[in-house]
Amino acid sequence: MIMADQILMIQPVIIGTSSDHHNQYTYHTHSHYEIYYFRGGKCTYLINDQIYIMEPGDLLLMHGMTLHRPHIDPVEPYIRTTIHFDPVFLQSFMHAPLKVNVLEPFQKLQNIRLQLRDETKQEVEASIDRIQQLYDLGDVVSIQRSHVLLLDLLLQIHNLCSTPLQAKTVLPSARAEHVQRIITFIEQHYAEEITLERLESELHLSKYYLAKIFKEITGLTIFYYLMQRRVKQAKVELMGGVRPITDIGYEVGFKYPSHFSRAFKQHAGVTPEQYRKKNLFPSSSS
Repeated sequence: MIMADQILMIQPVIIGTSSDHHNQYTYHTHSHYEIYYFRGGKCTYLINDQIYIMEPGDLLLMHGMTLHRPHIDPVEPYIRTTIHFDPVFLQSFMHAPLKVNVLEPFQKLQNIRLQLRDETKQEVEASIDRIQQLYDLGDVVSIQRSHVLLLDLLLQIHNLCSTPLQAKTVLPSARAEHVQRIITFIEQHYAEEITLERLESELHLSKYYLAKIFKEITGLTIFYYLMQRRVKQAKVELMGGVRPITDIGYEVGFKYPSHFSRAFKQHAGVTPEQYRKKNLFPSSSS
């Protein structure tokens, strides 16, 4: 079983259905996006200052960087399916760009609950189940088919989010907006040298304030998040299996090969060499 709070993001897409009676879930964040589908039990889900009393068929979309955790009744089995995926990998996987930005609900809405019922519930649940069936087979073709079906699921979800996306105009608070600005800046410049002084100059806010609110809202420091972003890009490049690992480290923003190797292992759990060996594309699963 893959527990929602125990996933190590080594692979770019991880899906798992779990059933347990555990009630000690801590607040956590992660840099990957999450689709959380509630199947049964009694669960109150907390996302920052939002509280959702979950019902079977509820779907949560989470961009990950907001602190979140489930609080469950340990008397009943807590059953859910989670799909964690790396948005950088997903974009690289889509060789032909779609007319619809399937990541838009995560990027603009950030965290939202969709209450699926009747035919919609059956359709989405069938898609999730089929993705997991293929993912669990574990062979290269099946896993790549699961990635294709994940794109289809994201298109379904985007359609379900069309109304809240149209209504979305501003982020929930100025602090959240500032944190989003930091994340956007890092996304655009992660391969460059980024310091608190540069962020202060570019975003016109005190570096101490930026560091404080980023930690408060995401649970991570700015530089830990920056390292995660660089490692995520390195994972995508390593799956190509051609270019020298040292060159990849330089290109994603590391000045020294030793720093790249150390940071990669800290965030991915394996060295860049081990990751490439396990994830060569397309000769092994990704």
